[in-house]
Order: sequence, then structure tokens, then C-alpha cells
Amino acid sequence: MRKQASREKTTVKAFVEEDLRRIVAERKRKSSFQLRKVTFKGNGLQPHLAGATWERIRDMSYEGRGG
Repeated sequence: MRKQASREKTTVKAFVEEDLRRIVAERKRKSSFQLRKVTFKGNGLQPHLAGATWERIRDMSYEGRGG
């Protein structure tokens, strides 16, 4: 590490800091979440659910599934 820092005409501390910043930046890029664009075949929201709350839609989707 000292030799590499010397070749780059910098200190070991600066060399290590630069590498750590690069690693953190790479991890941030990899961990950013992006929602996939997903569509389903069908006619969209059913008329009887127009204006329904998400809680109501969720409750209906789980009706008859135990619990």
C-alpha cells in the first residue's frame, strides 16, 4: 500500500480515504432501489372498487384466505 501511495505521489492516509470513498459510492449505486415497471393483463380497477381505500382493496384481496 505504501508503494502504491508513493507511486501516486500521495500519502497512505489519502490513498486509503480515496479507495473507501470509491467503495462507498459503488455500494450506494448498487443498493439504490428502483421499482420495476410491471403491468398485468386485464381491465384495471373494477367499477365497484372505484373510490375504495387501499385498506378495503387489501381486505377484499385476502377474503376467504384464512386468518
